[in-house]
Amino acid sequence: MPRLHAVAPQAIALVVTDPPDPLADAVRRLGHQRALSTGTYLDSLRFKFHLGQRLKVSPASVSAQILGEHGTTEVFVWSSATIAGRPLRECLSRASQGWDEFRRDIEQQVRFANIAIIEGIGASQHGIGMVSARIAEIILRDERTVIPIGSYQPQYGATLSLPSLLGRDGVIETFEPEMSTEERDALRHSADTLKAATARMKI
Repeated sequence: MPRLHAVAPQAIALVVTDPPDPLADAVRRLGHQRALSTGTYLDSLRFKFHLGQRLKVSPASVSAQILGEHGTTEVFVWSSATIAGRPLRECLSRASQGWDEFRRDIEQQVRFANIAIIEGIGASQHGIGMVSARIAEIILRDERTVIPIGSYQPQYGATLSLPSLLGRDGVIETFEPEMSTEERDALRHSADTLKAATARMKI
């Protein structure tokens, strides 16, 4: 990173390697401030996919996201997840399942999607490859698209994922969606976990 920074100090560094959020903070500690992580973008796409599959609608019609860490403390934002503006809980009659059980099943499928894919085809590089290519496309075309992606959040003291307006200059603005008290507490816990991980890194 110091060598990259010396020749291209304005370049946007996208960290893909796990764990991407603490490693993006490591990039910043090495002096390169324009660092992003792939964060929870892939997790959020998987969240939408499994919701769509269970409720028998296209994932493109599902509005849902995962925030915080790309890892075990990631936060599923159920409170603002919708289909056509309708809260998911109101759509659940299509799933023939109770709300708590539905949530547990979806979260387990998303959290362990990587393992299931590796068991199925022997590797899981296609998903993160697609996400990395899409992020590069958004930046290069200056699309100003809002996606959950990791960037340094001073209010949390760590790189973590929030819905972010992304364009040629990287993250232009971040947004905090409406969250329940439980979700907001979980996001703070996720940030604390990331800060602790970054503090343990030796650079």
